[in-house]
Amino acid sequence: MKTVMITGANRGIGLALATQYVERGDRVIACCRKATPSLVKLDLELVENLDVSSWKAVKQLGPALENREIDVLINNAGILHEETIHDMDFETIREQFNVNALGPLMTTQSVLPSLRAGSVVVMMSSQAGSMSDNSNGGLYGYRMSKAALHAATVSLSRDLKRREVGVIAVHPGLVATLMTKNKGMTPDDSAKEIIYSIDKFKFEDTGKFFHANGTSLDW
Repeated sequence: MKTVMITGANRGIGLALATQYVERGDRVIACCRKATPSLVKLDLELVENLDVSSWKAVKQLGPALENREIDVLINNAGILHEETIHDMDFETIREQFNVNALGPLMTTQSVLPSLRAGSVVVMMSSQAGSMSDNSNGGLYGYRMSKAALHAATVSLSRDLKRREVGVIAVHPGLVATLMTKNKGMTPDDSAKEIIYSIDKFKFEDTGKFFHANGTSLDW
């Protein structure tokens, strides 16, 4: 049995991950701003009012855990806005940086005492943050915030290596959620692949970027 902590667990991929981990018998700590009925009905520990862009909120996680060990931390909470070169909103760009890049970094730092040798930190990222995969432009805030998340992933993997804590970035695929206007595979299918990839993680792969199905992706 593992202890799995998931941010943004109230809907979409986060809810699917929480559901599948609970169903297989793992302990789940589900974090979100406001729980949905689907999340509340699950047999898990619920942490509400967690805005990952707020250090005041995030720093409460460490003391609340009381040094309990976390085997898997999934930094899943994220947002997407669609800026273009002709329609640029710097406030939404800043918001995406706060949630998509700073949020996972702050969350990981806050729960650091609960990460032990063998723990894995998973940054839910996107191919949209890949430099080599950017063929369409646009999505400035989302692409830039996910690229910043990749930088944090690599730095954390280096800093936590001596503690034998693994850190990886994962692209969940195109998943049908509110964020993607319901285009793509189901959250359940994506979550199944993500969990499989986490289960087979080897420490030698720390600091890398993967597709949910386990194939390696370029930064």
